[in-house]
Amino acid sequence: MPELYGEQVPKNENLFSSGARALAAWRRRTASRAVHRGWRWIQSAGAVTAERPGPLRFGRIGIGTRLAFPQGTVFGEPWIHLGDHCIIGEQVTLTAGMMPGLDLGPDPILRLGNGVVLGRGSHVIASQSVVFGNDVFCGPYVYVTSDNHSYDDTDQPVGRQWPRSAPVEIGSGSWLGAGAVILPGARLGRNVVVAAGAVVRGEVPDHAVVAGAPARIVRRWDPEAGWQPPLRTPPPVPIPAEATAEQLIALAEWAELQGCDEQTMGGGLPHAAATSTDPAGASPGASPVPSVVSIPPPPR
Repeated sequence: MPELYGEQVPKNENLFSSGARALAAWRRRTASRAVHRGWRWIQSAGAVTAERPGPLRFGRIGIGTRLAFPQGTVFGEPWIHLGDHCIIGEQVTLTAGMMPGLDLGPDPILRLGNGVVLGRGSHVIASQSVVFGNDVFCGPYVYVTSDNHSYDDTDQPVGRQWPRSAPVEIGSGSWLGAGAVILPGARLGRNVVVAAGAVVRGEVPDHAVVAGAPARIVRRWDPEAGWQPPLRTPPPVPIPAEATAEQLIALAEWAELQGCDEQTMGGGLPHAAATSTDPAGASPGASPVPSVVSIPPPPR
């Protein structure tokens, strides 16, 4: 008997039950597609731009700037100025002032330069001046604040004590890794790298890498000696400006067929390849190599 060998005894089925299951599966697939299409439409309609600000009245929204839907907590918009071509991810909180409805004076409190990127779930809290330079990139869940709880009075709960506040400045070209925390009074120079999870306070010079909690400098740029300590990997080779999307796709497909890794390709994304191939000079049985605009030799 089949059950002696652990085999499942097939059940008798009729056409009606199998058809009902097929119909139920079709309904689930259709409902799933409809939900995803509907959510994509809602995300598009709910995004905030200069042309479609929705209920938010920012002091400025630059050209090409977009706040993804759903937004996080946003208040004090008249004192928030957003530069051009900024990307604000989902659930990002932007606040000016301790609470909504305050008059914060004639000057902006929170200012983002051009090309700033705030990753999903990030928070920027400003009761005093918080300034992002141009092209500052932030990973997800970055927290930047001009306010911090105080605990001077041991008889009062910490959350009920008036916070300490100080301006914050983040230099142009900096990168803040996921979960980084920038505390009141922090002043980051240009092209500073903040490691994921670092807690930064005080001043950080230009072209420095900081990590840890509290953050400390782990690498700096010296005009004469270069990066100290030296970088452990070669710099990635940029994509040539003249490369087209079709060339990149062709080279990526060729690299996949050849089993090339990032190091073989010179690091990072493919650089450029023509859509046509040139088999001339190829060894017998070898895949034709795309006509490459510029591809460096692999690092040694």
